[in-house]
Amino acid sequence: MKMGIVGLPNVGKSTLFNAITKAGAECANYPFCTIEPNVGIVPVPDERLDKLAQMYNPQKVTHAVIEFVDIAGLVKGASKGEGLGNKFLSHIREVDSIVEVVRCFEDSNIVHVDGSINPIRDIETINLELIFADMETVNKRIDTVKKKIKADKKYQEELNVFEKIKTALDNGKPARTVELSDEEKEIVKDAFLLTMKPILYIANVSEEQLGNVNEDENVKKVVEYAKQENAEVIPLCVKIEEELSSLNDEDEKEMLNALGLDESGLSKVIKKSYDLLGLMSFLTAGEPEVRAWTIKKGTKAPQAAGKIHTDIERGFIKAEIVSYNDLINCGSMNVAKEKGLVRMEGKDYIMQDGDIVLFRFNV
Repeated sequence: MKMGIVGLPNVGKSTLFNAITKAGAECANYPFCTIEPNVGIVPVPDERLDKLAQMYNPQKVTHAVIEFVDIAGLVKGASKGEGLGNKFLSHIREVDSIVEVVRCFEDSNIVHVDGSINPIRDIETINLELIFADMETVNKRIDTVKKKIKADKKYQEELNVFEKIKTALDNGKPARTVELSDEEKEIVKDAFLLTMKPILYIANVSEEQLGNVNEDENVKKVVEYAKQENAEVIPLCVKIEEELSSLNDEDEKEMLNALGLDESGLSKVIKKSYDLLGLMSFLTAGEPEVRAWTIKKGTKAPQAAGKIHTDIERGFIKAEIVSYNDLINCGSMNVAKEKGLVRMEGKDYIMQDGDIVLFRFNV
């Protein structure tokens, strides 16, 4: 699963990417420093694995991972190929959801492509370019479907859905703001609409703004804007996050304490990105390995077993499951079993986040 980091030039995209991945992506104070996207795969922070590792003392601990792509900065006219518009749009098509970095701080040493700080203008610049690209896709689809309807009325529902989306796009609203049933979502899935992708906004603030970030006027504007599309906003100082990412665990904790923070903003970004993609983790625990396995929310037990090995899914019999909280409260699997908290689940069981599982199978 891929998250695309986007934004106007010089808002902190590559700095955020550096901090998230510690990959040292090139970062400079001029537009289009990032031309080909940088890609980094990072572990999803999960304190549960640390606790299980203390309990089992495994040879190996394996976190779930998520992929971040640092995409070139976008400018007005991208939908018509301005700047690196065509590349920008093609790179966004390849990601599953979007992390949009919005600059909320003043700094005369860092050039803003539009000459001033205005986070809503910046968001709308990107949204409009994506909307223009989607309008072209939707209009073509509507023309095609109208021709099909002449021969077969079954395409009427498809036409209705795309016309509903067209109305939103014509009004400057992203496709994700349109309420669609599961069946309607399936109909539009193969159109790969850019504004249908879920989005997370990062309000990039200065160190001075951090102390009272929720009262900052620019941040409040971004939060209000995001509410319109049921999106979330994480305010963070990207520059500080890059510094934190270069420290060892002990020094990082010390710096977080000095800043009055419980966890790094990056941990929040990575966790929220994972959640945004509709993902969750089930866990396996033993002396060889403690591991988080990534599945889509709503996945049933046999399909979850298939994440470990296709043979386990094929020969699935039962899943022996205990919830993470129950196991931790009991202190050991034996105590959890004695208390009747370990249960056997069948093929129709829908996995829950934090389930600790032993799959029983026969091939």
